Amino acid sequence: MKISAVLLDLDGTLVDTAPDLVAALNTLLVRHQRPLAPFAIARNEVSNGALGLIRLGFGAAYTAAHIEDLRREFLEIYGGQVAVKSCVFNGIREILNDLSDYGLLWGIVTNKPGALTTPLLEALRLRDPPACVISGDRLPQRKPDPAPLLLAARELGVPAGRCVYVGDAQRDVDAGHAAGMGTIAVTYGYIRPHQDPYSWGADCVIRRPNELLDAVKQLETKPQAHVAS
Repeated sequence: MKISAVLLDLDGTLVDTAPDLVAALNTLLVRHQRPLAPFAIARNEVSNGALGLIRLGFGAAYTAAHIEDLRREFLEIYGGQVAVKSCVFNGIREILNDLSDYGLLWGIVTNKPGALTTPLLEALRLRDPPACVISGDRLPQRKPDPAPLLLAARELGVPAGRCVYVGDAQRDVDAGHAAGMGTIAVTYGYIRPHQDPYSWGADCVIRRPNELLDAVKQLETKPQAHVAS
C-alpha cells in the first residue's frame, strides 16, 4: 500500500497540552472551592477532553446542566492560556520535517474546537504548516466516528486507503479503522495506567515520535500486520 498522507491527533500525539489544560482545570476548581487536581492524575484525563477533566475535578454529583455550565467556564479559562506552557513533544518538529521531506502530506484531525486549535498551532510556529486541519466542530460527528478523518482525506485529495492516522487513544484507532486508513498508536501520550495501547488493534505502535516515519514505511510493506516498534 502506497501511503501519501499522515494524519495526526493533536493533544497527546502532536502537542503536550496537559500543562495548560490542567492549569485551567485548577483555576476552575479554585473558583468553585474544590481541591486542586494533581497534575500526574489529571494529565491522563486530557485525551477525554474538557468533560473528562471536569468530571475528574468535580466528581459525578452534578447535573448535566451544571456540568455544561462548568464546561463553558473551563473553555473560557483555557482559551485565554491555550499556549502558555504547551509545546510539541520532543522529536515532533524533526519528524514532521522528515515526513515533509519524504514527500508525505501531513495534517491534523482533532476533537478540539477550532477556536482553541488555531491559536495553539499558530503559537507552535512549525516549519511547515499542516496540509489540513479538521477541528472538532467542523462536522456534527467527532472521533471515533470516521467522518472527520474522511473529510481530511478529501481535503488533501488523497484516498482514505492511502492515509495513516496516528493517535494516543482507542478512539483514534477505531476512527482510523472505520475510515479504512492505516493506524499507528503512540504510547507517549495521555494514557491511563490500566490502558494498553498494544491491545487497541492498531497496525503499529510506537513509543517515541522519532519512530513515526519508520512505522509508516513498515505499513507500506506490511499494511495488514500489527508491528510493535
